[in-house]
Amino acid sequence: MTNVTSAKSVRRAHHWRRDMVELAALFTAVAVADSVANMIAHGPDGMFLLFASAIALIATAAFHTWWARKHGHAPPASATGDTATGNAATGNATAEALAGAGPLDEAGAAGEGETTLWRMRTTVRDEPGSLAALCTAFAALRVDILTLQTHPLTEGTVDEFLLRAPAALQAKDLTREVSEAGGSGTWIERADAHDLVDTPTRVLGLATRTALDGAELPLALRQLLGRCTIHSRPALSVTGRPADEDAPVEGVLDGTEMRLRDPHGGSISVERPYLPFTPTEFARARALVELDARLGPRIPRGEAVLTLPEGQEITVRRADHQDLDAALAMHGRCSDRTLGLRYHGPVGDADRYLRHLLSPRFGRTLAVESASGKLVALGHLLWDGDETEVALIVEDAWQRRGIGSELLGRLVALAVEARCTSVYAVTQASNTGMVATMRELGLPLDYQIDEDTLVITARLEAAAVPVLPSYGDHGDHGDPAAGLFGHDQEQADR
Repeated sequence: MTNVTSAKSVRRAHHWRRDMVELAALFTAVAVADSVANMIAHGPDGMFLLFASAIALIATAAFHTWWARKHGHAPPASATGDTATGNAATGNATAEALAGAGPLDEAGAAGEGETTLWRMRTTVRDEPGSLAALCTAFAALRVDILTLQTHPLTEGTVDEFLLRAPAALQAKDLTREVSEAGGSGTWIERADAHDLVDTPTRVLGLATRTALDGAELPLALRQLLGRCTIHSRPALSVTGRPADEDAPVEGVLDGTEMRLRDPHGGSISVERPYLPFTPTEFARARALVELDARLGPRIPRGEAVLTLPEGQEITVRRADHQDLDAALAMHGRCSDRTLGLRYHGPVGDADRYLRHLLSPRFGRTLAVESASGKLVALGHLLWDGDETEVALIVEDAWQRRGIGSELLGRLVALAVEARCTSVYAVTQASNTGMVATMRELGLPLDYQIDEDTLVITARLEAAAVPVLPSYGDHGDHGDPAAGLFGHDQEQADR
């Protein structure tokens, strides 16, 4: 109805001069036809020529009909909605080009196999048709565009794609076609199901996690910017000297590195070797840091109450700077051997590290309290660039009760939740208790020994880690049987 009404509204009025021209053309055509008919009728072969003309006309019409049907140009069966049909066909063709999925014939569809997800970035000229050329190249390779982000630059535009491609298509072939279509500086890597979330939803989710927990900011930046290394530099070192005097106020963007002011003092640097950061990414990172600054220090206050095999209850919860005095008091009750195994240095330096370790900016810390409220153990999950370290300390009087195994299991669960690929522990080669505790995880382990220092790395790619309380605002109270207690007493907790 819309198309018909529109056609009527634009119909132009007839003019008398056009009518006169049409009438003259009609009389001329009749006169020519009459002359031809008289010439044929009065000629010696008039009847033969008349029949031959009729047969030729019929044959020509039949050939035209066959040709039109064969090449898909036959008129629609119904005149109703022909305009809508044409619009739909045009829209479908445009959608196929933009989505990168060309039409598949029956043989191609039957041979379609598994697909692979790719993340790709390429720089194109900032001019009309650049993106269309890339889409055409993807369509020729049967590559589907799932998401697209654009990052404007002073010269050109960075296009970031999430692609679904046939499994047989190699990365080098895809990169070559993109280069021939006008892309430059192309970078590509395998993607996974986490990348299927659209960008606005992913950014909102990261902002929510950052708002709930101050320790999430480094993880949120890493997930926002892809594979990168995050370094938090405190304003003061553990010795009390200034560690970062030139922390930028508005931040600095320099190719593959950006530096941002840490709201809690010091700075946060983000580095990646393979691809320069764009101004769009820099603005997103600054927005997350500003959100963290406005909300101030915060930590979830949930807890889990567990029962030891001896019947004593303990509470496991998140810890932060407010637990500094209790942690120092625990240090005072620990033996020199326990402190030496944990901090790998002079016992007198142990207290200096606590403020750094309890900062949410450098990781997550779990505290264990006795029924009387006394802090008896700490477990740290520390962000170390693109790696993650786990560290434990249990007061001497509470060792060999499974507390270290319980803490380590929960720290590994937090690392899996943060999408870490591995965790490592640094200890002395003689600390058989820590070795046994790591082995209880049931994960693939790598051992590196340098003189008396032992580094144990647990790979988490296929970790079957139990779902443990996340210590959120809801306040979890765990089942006493949910812990990892009851292990061999030789597994000394450190």
